[in-house]
Amino acid sequence: MKQYNQVTLSNGIRVVHQQLNHTNIVHCGIFLGIGSRDETFQNQGIAHFWEHMAFKGTQKRTSLDILTALDAVGGELNAYTDKEKIVFFSSVRLPYFKRAVDLLSDIAFHSELPAKELNKEKSVILEEMSMYEDNPEDSLQDEFEKIIFGSHPMGMNILGRRETVSQFQRKDFFQFFESNLQADKVVFSCVGNISFAEVEKICKQFLGKVKFKNKVTSKRIQPATFIAQQALQKPIKQSKVALGGEAFSLQNQERVPFFMLTNLLGGPGMNSRLNLSIREKHGYVYAIDAHFIPYSDCGMFAIFFGTEPKQVKKCMNLVHQELDKLMDKPMLRSELTSLKEQIKGQMALSEENNLNVMMMMGRSLLDYNRVPSLATVFKKIDAVTPKQLQQVAQQIFLPEKISTLIMHP
Repeated sequence: MKQYNQVTLSNGIRVVHQQLNHTNIVHCGIFLGIGSRDETFQNQGIAHFWEHMAFKGTQKRTSLDILTALDAVGGELNAYTDKEKIVFFSSVRLPYFKRAVDLLSDIAFHSELPAKELNKEKSVILEEMSMYEDNPEDSLQDEFEKIIFGSHPMGMNILGRRETVSQFQRKDFFQFFESNLQADKVVFSCVGNISFAEVEKICKQFLGKVKFKNKVTSKRIQPATFIAQQALQKPIKQSKVALGGEAFSLQNQERVPFFMLTNLLGGPGMNSRLNLSIREKHGYVYAIDAHFIPYSDCGMFAIFFGTEPKQVKKCMNLVHQELDKLMDKPMLRSELTSLKEQIKGQMALSEENNLNVMMMMGRSLLDYNRVPSLATVFKKIDAVTPKQLQQVAQQIFLPEKISTLIMHP
């Protein structure tokens, strides 16, 4: 991680910036530390719905103004909602950075949620749900999260339910945000060829005026103890399988060695153990991936693949064989050294993508109250031992802790 600068505005919003001298593009975003896990069963889907409505008009912009403000100069404007965050972000040429900050702050904090747009957007989201339901292959992770987290908000679909989405009123959105959003849950992140002094000046102009209500009244509840289970559902053309279970949180020191294990099993490298065994050796799958998804107070890991129905059991047995190997004996030090170099190389390459760096800084500041340097991360990776990896595997990969979801034709 190259050098970055950070400041906290008078209202509590944090700003983090990295200056790069070799680009004419600025990437910036507003990160809100609220998401679908802050919902209840009664207002499920409201965070994602609000993300949509933020684009529908503010105190000084119409919906058309918002959609064309950056498009007109070749820039990009986008947003996403996940379990713990809502993010609005943009990429523009340097001369239009101020316009981007103005626009992002406007939609994030001054949305009017016009009633005439509310009913229209309900139809749009209901159509989005229909697309989701018609493509069960795309919903494998969401369905698996229901198994891992059960009825806890972490297990609820981010899109919500038809009955909740259909009933939302303007007051529901305002109430949700007033009870969940405060200044220390807001971060502005920026990467580009612009001085930190200029970034701070512009942020003070547009973000420094944002006012927050009293302290939030809601409090996140940690998911209950996980119980492994199996499920079988949804007819599709190819069998889709998810295996996995609970894992470490963002604050747990074991997350680094477990991230390394997940990368070894099914990371982006073609030399991952699952890819070499199940695709290259046996030819059972086109793709197989392993994921470690940590959250603020919990986490999950999952292995995803698709195959012919007659090969499902064979694939599952091969997956468990690889998990057993990691539990049964420590890795060879030579293999661990190669793994460390591969992961460090992947991280270094990711820093070549400035949009990724901007996203990483914003999320890190929300999650850890700091942006760790690449050297710091490398040091943690280098300190991991074969015994640590084995012990972590023995905590997470036990057969009785593994849940399975199979979608069969």
